[in-house]
This record gives sequence, C-alpha cells and structure tokens, in this order.
Amino acid sequence: METDETDHVLPFQLQFDKPVASQVKIAEWNPEKDLLAMVTEDSKILLHRFNWQRLWTISPGRNITSLCWRPDGKAIAVGLEDGTISLHDVENGKLLRSLKSHTVAVVCLNWEEEGQLIRDDSKTSSSYEDRTSRFFPTAPRVPRMPGVVSGDTSFMEDSEDSYGELSNSSYQRFNILCSGDKDGSICFSIFGIFPIGKINIHRFSVPTPFMDKQTPRQISNSSIYKVSLSKDLCRLIVMCSGELNENTESRESQMVGQGMHSLVLDTSIFSKRKSELHQLAQQASNIEDLTEVIRASLSVMCKQWSDAMRTFHEKFDSLSNLIIDHALDSSPQEEFLSLLGGARTSSAVHQFLVNSLGEVGVKRVLKVICGTTKELQRIVLDHLQPAAEIIGFRMGELRGLSRWRARYHGIGLDEMLINNATEKCGMILVQIERFMRVLSTVEQQFSNFFNWLLKCIKLLMQEPSDQLLPYNSELVVIFLKFLYDQDPVKQLLEVDHDIEVDLETMQRVKELVQFGGFSDCEYLQRTLAKEFQQMEDSFKEAFLMPFTTVSRKMLYEDLLALFPLPSSSSSASVSMAIPMSISSYEDASHAVSSHQTCQHSSVDYVCFQVPDEPFSDIANCIGIMRGFAHDLSSSKNGCTSLEAVLLYVPAGYECVDLSLYKDSQIVLLLNGASASSESSGDACMMIVQANELPFISISRPTDLNSWNLSQLKDSAVQLQMENEKVRNIPHSVIAPLAVSASRGVACVFAARKRALVYILEEDEEVPDTE
Repeated sequence: METDETDHVLPFQLQFDKPVASQVKIAEWNPEKDLLAMVTEDSKILLHRFNWQRLWTISPGRNITSLCWRPDGKAIAVGLEDGTISLHDVENGKLLRSLKSHTVAVVCLNWEEEGQLIRDDSKTSSSYEDRTSRFFPTAPRVPRMPGVVSGDTSFMEDSEDSYGELSNSSYQRFNILCSGDKDGSICFSIFGIFPIGKINIHRFSVPTPFMDKQTPRQISNSSIYKVSLSKDLCRLIVMCSGELNENTESRESQMVGQGMHSLVLDTSIFSKRKSELHQLAQQASNIEDLTEVIRASLSVMCKQWSDAMRTFHEKFDSLSNLIIDHALDSSPQEEFLSLLGGARTSSAVHQFLVNSLGEVGVKRVLKVICGTTKELQRIVLDHLQPAAEIIGFRMGELRGLSRWRARYHGIGLDEMLINNATEKCGMILVQIERFMRVLSTVEQQFSNFFNWLLKCIKLLMQEPSDQLLPYNSELVVIFLKFLYDQDPVKQLLEVDHDIEVDLETMQRVKELVQFGGFSDCEYLQRTLAKEFQQMEDSFKEAFLMPFTTVSRKMLYEDLLALFPLPSSSSSASVSMAIPMSISSYEDASHAVSSHQTCQHSSVDYVCFQVPDEPFSDIANCIGIMRGFAHDLSSSKNGCTSLEAVLLYVPAGYECVDLSLYKDSQIVLLLNGASASSESSGDACMMIVQANELPFISISRPTDLNSWNLSQLKDSAVQLQMENEKVRNIPHSVIAPLAVSASRGVACVFAARKRALVYILEEDEEVPDTE
C-alpha cells in the first residue's frame, strides 16, 4: 500500500527486499560499518554488506543462542548453547578466541566500551604503557603442525596470528563483554578475552531502602533475558524472569510467583579501577597468548619426535626378530657391542646390516632423526624460548605492580601468587635450556652411531669407506647402553614422567637455594612438559584472585518487579517471546527536572511488551521505563528519577519486536493481528519519540506485589498510525528487528524468509559500505 500522501508517514525508504536461504533468528548491525550479521535457524552466521553482498558464512557446529559486536566493529562475539563464547574476526570470520565462561546456553551478550582513552589526567589515575616492545621483538606465533598445507582451517597459517590480533587491537580503549546464561549467571571479561568476574542473580539479597521496612528480596529459578552495561561502565541493568521471594522477620521465605524483573548491579569497580584492570588484562591476555604458543610448540615437538622415533624403530626392531630366528641368546645392544669389539659378525647382524637395513636405510633414518632435531631446535629458538622470555618479562611487570598494594591490591593482584608464578616462569626457561642440551647430546649420539654403522656396512660389503665421517667408539658404547632403547627427549616432552636425580645433585640444588633467587628444589625431577603444566596452573591461580575479588565487589543495588508471568507456562519460554530492549543515552535536556542536582549524564530506557494475560484491562500495550538505574543514587539526594508510560498499540496490530534507536527514539515492529498465514496480512514499522511522551513518576511499592501497571492506564498514550512516523510493509513479519543507530538503517524479516532493509529518508547520504 502506498503511504506517500504525507511526508511524515514515510520515515523509511525501502532499500532492498532479498530472500534468505533459512529463516533468520538473530540479526545485529555492525556499530562502525554497514555490515549486518545474521544467525539462521540452522546455526550459520552470515555477514552481508549494506548492498547485500555476502562477505562470509561460517558454521560453529553448535546451536547459536546470542550475538554481539565489539564496540569498534572489528570482532563479533557468538554465544553458544553449550556455554561457550567464541570471538570471530570481522574480515573473514576466523575464530580469534574461544572462552568457556558458562556451563549452559549463553542467552544474551552486551559489549560496552569506555568513552574516553586512558590517560594520566589526574593524580588519582595511572596511565598504562606496554613496554614489552622496547625490549623484545614481535611476539612469536603458534608453530605450524607438520603436514598441514596452506589453507587448512584446522591450524593457523603462517601469515595469521589470531591471538595477537584480538588483544592488540584492544590496546587503546577499555571494554567489557557481559554474558548471561539461562541459569541466571552473568560473566564479565575485559576485551572479551580476560575473565574478570562472575555473579549469579539468584544468590543474593537486595536491601530495598525505598520500602517502609528494610526487607531483602531474592530471585529464584531465574533466567536472564537481556543485560546492558552503562556507558560509564558503572551499572548493569538485567532483565530476568524468575520467582521473587521476601525474607520475612520469621526468616521464612514468602513466594510471590513467577514474573519479569529488572535488576541494577553496581559495577563501578570497572570505572574506578579501569586503568589497573586495563594493565592487568593486557598483560594477562598476552601471557595467555604466549602460553598457547608454548603449548602448541610442545605439541608439535612431541609429534615430530614421535614420528622420527617411529621411523628408527621400524628399521631397527627387525634385528630383534632376526636374533630370535637365528636362535641367539643376546640382545641387539650386545650384538652391536660384540661387533664394535672386533668379534666375528653374527649371522643375524650381518643379515640385518646388509639386507634389511643397508646403506640407504641408515642414511634415511639418519636424515630423519637429524632433520627432526634441527626442526625441534628451530621451534625452541623461534617460538618456545622467546615466548617464555616475554612471559617472564610480563610477569615481572605484574610482580612490581602487585607490590603497589595501595592501587593493585584492591583488584586482587596478590603478591605471593604473582611471585610464585614469576618463579615458575624462570623455571620453564631453565627447563628449556636443559632440553636443548639433551637434544644436542642425543643428536650427536645418533649421528656417531649411524656413522659407525655405515662404516660397518662398507666393510661387510668390501667397499671403500674413506669418504665416511669418523666415529667415536666410546660414544657408540654410551649410545648402546643408554639411548638405544631409551628416549630422554620423549621423556622431557611427557607430563606423566619423573626424572631420577641422584642424591648428590639434589643436595647441591638445596645448597644453591640458600643463595636466594628461587625456592624450588625439585625442578630437576620434572620434565619440560610437567614444568609447563605447573607454570600454567600458577597463572590460573594468580589470575583467579582478581576474578574472585572483582566478583565480590559487583553489588546488587536495586530490584523492581515489572509484571507477573502466567504460572502455567515456563517463565523462560514466555520471557523469550516478549519483545524487550534496554539502552541508555546522553540526554542533558531530559525532563526529569528534579534530577538536576544528581550528576548523571545519561538516562536509561527499558522497553517491553506488556503481556495480555495478567493485565486484561491494558492488553496490547508497550511499557517504557526510564531512570531506573539511577534511581537509587538520586533518591539519596532527594531526587525521584523513575518514570514510566504506557503505549497502546494501534488496533489490529501486535508488537513483534522493538528496539531503542538513537537518543530516546523507539522503533516498533508491528504485525497485523488478523494475518492468517505467512503470505497474507500486513505489518508496519513505527518510530516513537520517547522524550515527547507524557511520562509520570512511579512511586516505589511497599510490598512484593508486581509493579502495578494499571496505575498508568489513565495516562496511557494511544499510538495513531497517522500521527506517528510509520512505514507500512505488505508482508507479515517476524522478529528480529535490527536497527543501526549510527546509520539510521533498519532491517526486518518477513515471514516468508525475506529480509527487508530500510534507510531513514532524513539521512542525506547513503551509508558508506567501506
């Protein structure tokens, strides 16, 4: 239907109407570029440009439950049903990092960035400078697994460094990724990669000073629907469903029933300690990147050495069978020692050297083993050792900060734990040096032994051997006694192995401890792999302390019951079907005049569809609440900022989805209530100017009854199609509604697997697709 009769009726112009292969269930616009990320019902992520050019498609292989862009638009966070959060590069969809923060499905994500760069503009703040680049070259990358060709997505290519890309790109601005799961847990991570806190909304008690009596409230059987961190990182608003309880004086819990609630959490530690947290997260994230380099290096080295030893045993194990076949009562080592001593060559050894092994076989095994030792040495020098050295430097930085108790003790940087982790860094370097010595010795022993075998084969075949390299008989004896059937290189690369150390050596180590510098007397008994495991465990223990400390400092400020949910239905399933939106905007001209004395530069808006069942007298309404997150602080100053309004949806329509757009503007996606099929009916998209609505102050309830929306009935606003900015859509539509606040672009999805993209006609320029 045409609606160009009046200018105000067409706020949007249809840009294009495109089909999609599978129905879209989640959609989010990139905050910085005109890129639309969509999740389909078959759990694929599609990235399109504004002109609908598809950039890439990826499939994580698990059910996708939530989606969120990083504030700079360079990465996207994906919440999965198994509780994993994966971060992907905007350029190619490459997996940058995977974080297992939850144990159940991640149902909502919110990624917020501080507004200002960290700088030393006051005596109470500390600027952060990463000094690692002054003393070290570029950090090493994860080594390639042998046999993997370029382009194999199982491992990173040489030109790629996914771990470094993610942490380094977050260098300038401090940001927090919040994630909520269906069991009521909320996790926080700095840069999306360093876990810094976790809380559960049903394990708390919120005192409510607005009530006549100080009655704590609790939520049980909770399920989170949306989370939104304020622009200043000081508060988190949570929309959740659950059962609201009251602890009475008799200490018995009074059950109210299932309902939808709004919580405010005090997260001001992120703002107050952002400089300290920024430095801790940057160092710890880079340490984790480098720890992954060491882990991968050990894995690659172990595989390469195992392959080389398999080649050796495939050739030399046949000698044992020949000895048995010739009824000899000896071992391969004894037969070789007899040959070395000048005795007559046994028939088994003669057959083995001339027929089974031969000169070609010796040279092949020698090439494999020596080539592998050279490759292991390269991995150690290019990847493992520099990674360990940079980790040691970064831990040294954290060690110094941990001693600054006045600033860093408050975020849980424990000096004793950091000292222990720093010592483990030193021990891993000692073990690397030890491994290199053992590897060099083993290479020399194998080379000497094979040179002797070549000499023997030449003599047995009566061929000249002047061109062969000389060998050392004593080293041959040592090889046959200690290396022929043993593998010290493999032992050092194994975790579950203890190395025997004589008592005299252990006593010398204990004497060295008295001079200071380290306190570990048993490091010689551990392998390189075991040392790495202990170092990694010490890191987890050291960084768990800030995680625990910050978690305890995120307090619950306020709770407000919004509306009850039908008791006959699951609160989680009902809440997921209710359109909701949370955001906060800079609004200096906000009409809350009594709030002028309160120092807040933004106002939060919470919008939701009011369910019909409990409120039959106000059916088909949209509730809008503003100022809830700041109400607690303002009340202490005699201000009352909590306000609300009801909007009646036009007759014949029902709200499908809603989204806050720019400053205090709300976009509603309405569907024709009379639509009988996907192919029939009509819909519309409407813009409502929230700051022009007749908000009224809401008094605080004195009991646990759900918020009485009926008191807003008399002041409710009837939305009129002719009075609002409306765009009619000749299709039935379903959620999601995706709105780009920076570009004025809206995207709705028709029920017949079609995507409709609109731009605001008031925008003079077509959005840039670069």
